[in-house]
Amino acid sequence: MSSSRKPLLIVLSAASGAGKSSLCRELLARRPDVVYSVSCTTRAPRGGEVDGKSYHFMSEAEFRRRVEAGDFLEYAQVHGNWYGTLRQTVEEAMRGGYSIVLDIDVQGAQQFRERLADLPEGHVIRKGFVDIFVQVSSMDELRRRLEQRGEDAPDVIEKRLTNAQRELAAAPDYRYTMINDDFDRAIEALLGIIDKEQST
Repeated sequence: MSSSRKPLLIVLSAASGAGKSSLCRELLARRPDVVYSVSCTTRAPRGGEVDGKSYHFMSEAEFRRRVEAGDFLEYAQVHGNWYGTLRQTVEEAMRGGYSIVLDIDVQGAQQFRERLADLPEGHVIRKGFVDIFVQVSSMDELRRRLEQRGEDAPDVIEKRLTNAQRELAAAPDYRYTMINDDFDRAIEALLGIIDKEQST
């Protein structure tokens, strides 16, 4: 893709229920120069998931081999399965002129920052890295959203809220923080951040 826009590595993090996934979907729908980062996982495919589109599915042995080789920009174990972002996936998109968006938690974002420090000053990933933390105006609003979704039992909601408080403590580590109380305003704010970063 030939474009005068600077390719970005956009890391989006948020507490569960803050609307990060919806913002990602809308961003991809509006901006053809932005692609979604397909993660690797050791878990089995579910439903209609397609290898290479939903996830890159691999064995635990293969995942561990690639960890040892330093192929991942970030990785973590979640509910007994491994998930990670390959450096090659990100580099290929950015060198092709695309910006790439990742929906990852605060621990993954911290791993990215640590790996960036190891990259040369002019490296495409280091030059294009931008991290954004999405939050809502209050814990009460977050609770209301989680309850309204109707997906989780009360004890799971309490756990998500406890995790959210821990995640909020990491918000100052991000270059940008934004509020998603009104979706239309939030997506415009996200697009504005991306436009600003691509022009610098």
